[in-house]
Amino acid sequence: MLTPQRKKRLRQLWPWFLFLVIFYITWAVIVLAGDHLTDVRDNWGIAVAMAAGSYFAGSTPMGGGTVGFPVLVLLFHQSADIGRHFSFAVQSIGMVSASIFIICFRQPVEWRMLRWAMLGSLIGTPFGAALIAPAVPQLFVKLLFAIIWCSFGIMHFIKGDEICRAQGIHEVQRKYERRIGLGLGLLAGATIASITGVGIDMVIYAVLVLLFRADLKIAVPTSVILMAFTSLVGIGANLALNAYDPATYVVQRKVLYAWLAAAPIVALGAPIGAFVVRRMKRKPTLMIVSALCVIQFIWTIVQEGRNMSVLAFVGTFAGLALFNAAFAVMYHLGGKKHLFHHIPSVGEPDPA
Repeated sequence: MLTPQRKKRLRQLWPWFLFLVIFYITWAVIVLAGDHLTDVRDNWGIAVAMAAGSYFAGSTPMGGGTVGFPVLVLLFHQSADIGRHFSFAVQSIGMVSASIFIICFRQPVEWRMLRWAMLGSLIGTPFGAALIAPAVPQLFVKLLFAIIWCSFGIMHFIKGDEICRAQGIHEVQRKYERRIGLGLGLLAGATIASITGVGIDMVIYAVLVLLFRADLKIAVPTSVILMAFTSLVGIGANLALNAYDPATYVVQRKVLYAWLAAAPIVALGAPIGAFVVRRMKRKPTLMIVSALCVIQFIWTIVQEGRNMSVLAFVGTFAGLALFNAAFAVMYHLGGKKHLFHHIPSVGEPDPA
C-alpha cells in the first residue's frame, strides 16, 4: 500500500511520466511508419550495451555516450563521427529523461554555475560542430575520448575517498562562478563535446568536486543536466549543419538505426540509475566506472597502435598527464579555505 509520502512523490513525477508517454509513442510511430523493425533488431548489440551505459549515465558524471562511443567505434568498428553523433542522439533521450526525473525529485543542483555553463555550451558546441569537429582526424577523436575518460578514472582512484566523503559545497564569489561556468561551457563545448559527443559533464563535475568540494549529491545531478542540454544542442546543430551542407557535415543513417534500438532502453535506464544511486553508496559504482575508463584507454592504444606515430604516442600520454595536472591544480585551489565559504548539504550539521 502506498504511503502518503510515496503518493506525493509519484505526483511529483508526472512531467517525467508525460515525457515517457510522448517519447514511446513517437518512437513507435517512427519504427512502424518507417518499417524499421529490422533495423532495430539488427542493432541489438548497441541496445544491450546501452542498458549498462544508461545506468551509469544517470548515476555517475558519465554520459551514455561514454559507453556507446567505444562500443560503436572500438567493438563494432564504426567511424568516430558515428560514435559522436550517436552519443549526442542517445543522450538526448536518456539524459534528458534522467534530468526531468532529477528535477521532479528536487535533487540539489548547483544552478548558478549550471546556467552559465549551459549558456557557454549553447555557443561553444555549435561553433565546435561547425568549425572544429570536421577538421579533426578520426584517430585524434578516438585518442581524445580515451584520454579524457582515463583521466577521469585516474582522478577517482587517487581522490575517490575524499570525493565520496564531501558534504555540502564551497561557494566562491558570484563573478568567479559566472566566469568559471561560462568558460567551461564555451571551452568544453567547443573542444570536447563537439568532437566526442561527451565530456562536458565530466568537466563541470571535476570543477565541482575538486575546486568547490561539492557533495556528489550536488555534482552528479548538475553534470547530468548539463550533458542533457549539450546533447540536445549538439544533435540539433549537427542535423542543421547536415541539412545545410550534407557533403561536409555527414550524419549517417546508421546513427538513426542505432538510436532506434537504444533509445527505448536509455529512456528508462538513466532515470533508474539516478534513482538507485540514491539508495546505495556511490563509491562502488564510481570505482567500476573508473576501471572501465582505464580499460578503454588501454583498449584504444592496443587497437589503434599500428596507426599511431611516435609523436601520437607521446602526445597521448602528454595529454593524459596534462588533464591530471589540471585536476591536481583544481584540487589544490579547492583547499584554499580563504577563497571559499562552506554551504552545508540538506541534513548536514551546520558547523556554525
